[in-house]
Amino acid sequence: MSREQSKSYLGMWVTEDGYIRQELLPDGRYDEARGKKQSAYTGRYWIEGDHIHYKDDTGFSAAGDFMDGVLHHGGYLFYKQK
Repeated sequence: MSREQSKSYLGMWVTEDGYIRQELLPDGRYDEARGKKQSAYTGRYWIEGDHIHYKDDTGFSAAGDFMDGVLHHGGYLFYKQK
């Protein structure tokens, strides 16, 4: 994936109910808010194709996939905030 293509994934991704908000930052870090708790989870991410890998600051790892403009991660669907 080119750098330009991966840039399309940057920004805020939000569950339909708005409870989980995950911001993918240009420096390879993410910041996830849950409900009223800002920065509930933070860490780094990297993208390979349409697959995203996460490693939070506590060492927990997770992954997800971008499919048809939707981020599928942890049993949730995230939509890019415009």
